[in-house]
Amino acid sequence: MCTIEKIIDETPTVRTLIFSDEILSNVLPGQFAMVWIPGVNEIPMSVMVTQEKGKAAFTVRKRGESSTAMYNLKVGDYIGTRGPYGNHFDIKDGKLLLVGGGTGLVPLLRLITFCKPFHNVTLLIGSQTKEEVFFEDLANKLLEKNEHRVIPVTEDGTYGKKGFVTDVVEELLDENSFDAIYTCGPEIMMYKTVNLAISNQITVQASLERMMKCGIGICGSCCINEDLACRDGTIFEGTHLIQSDEFGQFHRTKSGKLEKI
Repeated sequence: MCTIEKIIDETPTVRTLIFSDEILSNVLPGQFAMVWIPGVNEIPMSVMVTQEKGKAAFTVRKRGESSTAMYNLKVGDYIGTRGPYGNHFDIKDGKLLLVGGGTGLVPLLRLITFCKPFHNVTLLIGSQTKEEVFFEDLANKLLEKNEHRVIPVTEDGTYGKKGFVTDVVEELLDENSFDAIYTCGPEIMMYKTVNLAISNQITVQASLERMMKCGIGICGSCCINEDLACRDGTIFEGTHLIQSDEFGQFHRTKSGKLEKI
């Protein structure tokens, strides 16, 4: 069990919960943990970076029953953790484009901490409105030794560039060359990003989110076609994902039923 030591309000609907855990503080970018909220449920979470040695964090948006219960935890409350699980991003040399939406920024910020000073990094931060933009200052701080750009994108145009983050991906690919693209966030966003990358012959990896119950490849609840997100991912090559008739189209409910995204 871990004790919540500090809580940061990122936006009106997003909080970061910080706790001590030497193992989770050193996970690879893209790996996840299973988090037990006592009396509620266990859910998969990407592990957020912190500025303190031996500390780890989870960034959660209140949405469903489990995430809202986790959002409502207080300093001194307990959570259970197990992991890390899953594979990780393969960081290429050169110019990198990172495309994140919402809490999908979490594994991308950890990826940034694994970048070398010679990496040229462009990070897109997608959100619906200005009050939901977060991690912009932290991203700039983490990238202060790199040539970089951090570009907020809001759907309503209240901050940064206006439109969908994939619109900006398309603009950047028309004007620049990149050696690799990494993406995490809403699946429709990732689907469009992956297709744009492949049409431009750029290596792309996406961090896939699926319903998970065990996190270790036993229950099968996180399947996408023949793959299990927890065992075979959560990081997948774009060339593999575009062969799936479920990616960007369907996900499974808690009962295993396929539903249109």
